[in-house]
Amino acid sequence: MSYKELSSILKVLSDPSRLEILDLLSCGELCACDLLEHFQFSQPTLSHHMKSLVDSKLVYTRKNGNKHMYQLNHSTLEDINQNLNIINASNQRCVCNTMKSGEC
Repeated sequence: MSYKELSSILKVLSDPSRLEILDLLSCGELCACDLLEHFQFSQPTLSHHMKSLVDSKLVYTRKNGNKHMYQLNHSTLEDINQNLNIINASNQRCVCNTMKSGEC
């Protein structure tokens, strides 16, 4: 994952409502109507949040009859965690190890 991709996903995650949606989905797949019960905003607002989460590959969506079902994409969350851990630790993959001495 590039810095640009990580930055875009972190922007999506910077919204408290989206973090709460991810937390709710950590319990399992939910439909939009179940998610709406936990918030004081409208269905169009939920749709906006869900589009951001789906577009950033944080959430999977599928249709079940007339319902939209959502579930967490654990793979993307693991990638984010891995990339943040790389930034947090000095190791071979750290960008500082690719710089030549005296470049700073």
